[in-house]
Amino acid sequence: MPTFVAANNRKMAYILGIESSCDDTSAAVLKDTLLLSNVMASQEVHKKYGGVVPELASRAHQQNIVPVVSQALDIAGVGMSDINAIAFTRGPGLLGSLLVGTSFAKGLSVAAQIPLIEVNHLTGHVLSHFIDVLSDDGKSTVPASGSKPEFPFLCLLVSGGHTQILKVKSPLAYEILGQTIDDAVGEAFDKGAKLLGLEYPGGPHIDRLARQGDPEKYAFAKPRIRDLDFSFSGVKTSFLYFLRDQMAGDDRFLEENMNHLAAGLQKTLVDILMEKVIRAVKLTGINRVALAGGVSANSGLRDRMILESKKRRWNIFIPPLRFTTDNAAMIAITGYYKWLEGKTSGLDIAPVTRSSLMSGE
Repeated sequence: MPTFVAANNRKMAYILGIESSCDDTSAAVLKDTLLLSNVMASQEVHKKYGGVVPELASRAHQQNIVPVVSQALDIAGVGMSDINAIAFTRGPGLLGSLLVGTSFAKGLSVAAQIPLIEVNHLTGHVLSHFIDVLSDDGKSTVPASGSKPEFPFLCLLVSGGHTQILKVKSPLAYEILGQTIDDAVGEAFDKGAKLLGLEYPGGPHIDRLARQGDPEKYAFAKPRIRDLDFSFSGVKTSFLYFLRDQMAGDDRFLEENMNHLAAGLQKTLVDILMEKVIRAVKLTGINRVALAGGVSANSGLRDRMILESKKRRWNIFIPPLRFTTDNAAMIAITGYYKWLEGKTSGLDIAPVTRSSLMSGE
């Protein structure tokens, strides 16, 4: 891991992280890489609509952000006078949600005269592997993920909005080796769950049902995409047509085969992901592979990653479940690395709804 020189020659930094990209309001405090607090307020209102409603999400962020930040500071045992920088999610995400977090961070920065640091949400997912926590005895610090990957390493970044294979050269330098050309894998999980009549978010329901089903009973079409890119739209179409044809002749088909359908869909999606990861390792010669993003919580993907690592002698890095969802700890750790390099932001910075990881993020 490369050596960094702290901005202003400071040996220690307290970073306040603020995350509001979608429907979770979160704030965290880090002392360098050590997590002191990570508070989150989730929004249950979206379940009845089958997806996140942007207007409702932004309103909930407005209600939650002050108490969430206040609680994060209280748990960490610090005040604003101790904070060296405020890191906030600039994007990608929902514009209304991002505006709430961005505006709050700017106001706090001006009021407390503290530097502001913009963070790419995707960078945060990757760097969640570098968060430290206190050991069980409270006397030392340990990596939250068990160990930290050495640079360079490969990262499979999988979420509801993004699917990418990255070569991570340093905390802030990335190369995209492959990415989806249409839908993200998380969207494929959610759309498949919707076709099965499951609640939003559907990914966890698919995962739960798949554990009780036979993944070999039903197979679905896999796309043939060149190089290391992905495609998931065809899987959704194949799943839709299969259900339509089977239910036309048997109105109890869905009810009697729910577990097997979930297992087959999950296996198909995981197969597509892992085929590309295996190819990426062969092409780059890098056998250090990390998982990141919301879909990294999927037990089928985690189990398959462990299986392939034993078979192919990879060094793998799987995040704790609490760092797979959107959270401010990952924003704060990214802010820390940017603070070390003196990369602060001006008050004219605006949210971006779409972005991808590139060098210098």
